[in-house]
Amino acid sequence: MRVFVAGATGVIGSRVVPLLVDRGCRVAGMTRSAGKAGRLSEVGATPVVCDVYDMLSLERAVLDHRPDLMLHLLTDLPDDESELPLHTAANARIRREGTRNLLGAAAAAGTRRFVAQSVAWQLPGDGGAAVEELETLVLAADGVVLRFGQFHGPGTFHPEPPAPPRVHIDTAARRAVDALGHSSGVITILDDP
Repeated sequence: MRVFVAGATGVIGSRVVPLLVDRGCRVAGMTRSAGKAGRLSEVGATPVVCDVYDMLSLERAVLDHRPDLMLHLLTDLPDDESELPLHTAANARIRREGTRNLLGAAAAAGTRRFVAQSVAWQLPGDGGAAVEELETLVLAADGVVLRFGQFHGPGTFHPEPPAPPRVHIDTAARRAVDALGHSSGVITILDDP
C-alpha cells in the first residue's frame, strides 16, 4: 500500500512512519522542515518537504506519490506545554484549512482512503469548533477519524500518565496503524482500563 503521511515527523508521526515501513508500505512522509527530512529517509520513507498551506506544492507532492491512503497527523503545537495558549489559533487553522487542503490533494490524486487525527476530549471555544469541523469534513469524505486520548510517554507533554482520557504514545501509534483498514467512522484510541 502507498501511504502519504502528513505530519510524519511529529510526536505520533515519527512513530507511525517506521511501523508502516515495517509492514511493507511505501511511505511518503511530509514535513514542513527540511532539517527533519533526513529522519524520514533513515527509516525508509520518502521525505516530502511541503507546507500544508501551499496548495499547489501540496497537490503536486500528493500527485507524485499517488497514495492509496492519506494519513493526516498534522498539528501546530509547541514543544513547551506552557506555550499551548499561544498556539490555539494556529492549531485550529491547521485543523480547518489544513484538513481541507489535504482532502483536496487526496481527491486530486484519486486517493481512496483518508484518516485523520482528532482528540478524545472536548476542547473549549474555537479549538472545539475546529475539531468538530475537521471531523465533519473527514466523515463527509467517507474517512476515518482517530480520536486519541492525551499522549503520554517519551517526547510528549506528559512523561507520566495524565488524567483520562489518555493513551501512551507508542500504543497510539500501533493502534493508529492497525485502524487504517477500518471503514468510515470514528475510532477512539485510549489506554486500556
